[in-house]
Amino acid sequence: MHPIQRIIYAFGNRTISLPLPSKTPITNIRNMSSYVLATESSDKGFIILNRPKALNALNLEMTRKVYKHLKKCEMTKSMVIIKGAGDKAFCAGGDVRSIVEAGATEESKSFFREEYTLNALIGNYVIPYIAIIDGITMGGGVGLSVHGKYRVATERTLFAMPETAIGLFPDVGGSYFLPRLEGKLGLYLGLTGYRLKGDDVLKAGIATHFCESTKLEDLQNDLLNCKDADTVQNILDKYNAPTKKDFVLQEVMEKINKCFDANSVEEIVENLKSDGSDWAKKTLETLGKLSPLSLKVTFRQLELGSKLLLPQCLKMEYRMVVRHLENSDFKEGVRALLIDKDQKPKWNPPTLEAVTQERVESFFEKLPDTEELKL
Repeated sequence: MHPIQRIIYAFGNRTISLPLPSKTPITNIRNMSSYVLATESSDKGFIILNRPKALNALNLEMTRKVYKHLKKCEMTKSMVIIKGAGDKAFCAGGDVRSIVEAGATEESKSFFREEYTLNALIGNYVIPYIAIIDGITMGGGVGLSVHGKYRVATERTLFAMPETAIGLFPDVGGSYFLPRLEGKLGLYLGLTGYRLKGDDVLKAGIATHFCESTKLEDLQNDLLNCKDADTVQNILDKYNAPTKKDFVLQEVMEKINKCFDANSVEEIVENLKSDGSDWAKKTLETLGKLSPLSLKVTFRQLELGSKLLLPQCLKMEYRMVVRHLENSDFKEGVRALLIDKDQKPKWNPPTLEAVTQERVESFFEKLPDTEELKL
């Protein structure tokens, strides 16, 4: 089952009991929402995404609660830790089924507007922001982590930006961080949705540290009991223990850099055909299943994003997502993968060649001034 297939259901209110570090005096436990738990010590902030049955998928309420707490902590705390409840996911993404079923409504637009505003806050956060990305970390979960100063992966981490499979694009600042990965790795990950696991997330440059899951509680305790923000880096470095194995894509990085160094998606396809290796054939097979429109829009998105700052990227992505809510393959992709689950999306248009440059550029056009994302 594709992980994104599990990012869909809202459950009744449910809180879980999580052990708090015994050494740290916790002065306040806020049940900000049953889906977001926030604890506070005298000078540390701690946020738990508490929707484990839905793999901690984000909805609008959760986004608002996290934003509110981060704004408060930035002025009153020395650092913030954010993690997911359970051992399966940090955050598997946004609740895309609900968004698609709602259509291009103000609530759907509000979700993306406020999610991107949260991403921008994390990207410019004044105090140390530490995301424990233990388990599935995709889409919205990447946005909650990758822009922060510290991202701690474990052997259970599963990273991907699989949006082209549902007719969308790698948002939440994907246009900023993907082009800044080594060589053409970000373009490869953004187009194909390739999944990285464990310390390969660190070796790709997405995580900053790798810690075995059995040592997370000790790491958390040390962070919550450290004297000040200046010691955070040293504590994280102490627990950082990646394997000595080569990066999972190391053997094909030369091919990725060569084949994905192109002026269009069509040229990438031709490069892969010319390469002819088993890796190239599998990559072609993957690309052939994805939305042609999403592939070409994503290519242009990452091309533009490579020259923009994070807030500019998020403003651009908000324009893009509004257009996707109105008219794109998004609805059909979610139908095929998440609702009917027939795995047979009918992409429109069905081929790369039929996607015009004019259609691609329409996703990037400025919105009316009153509708633009304000950051």
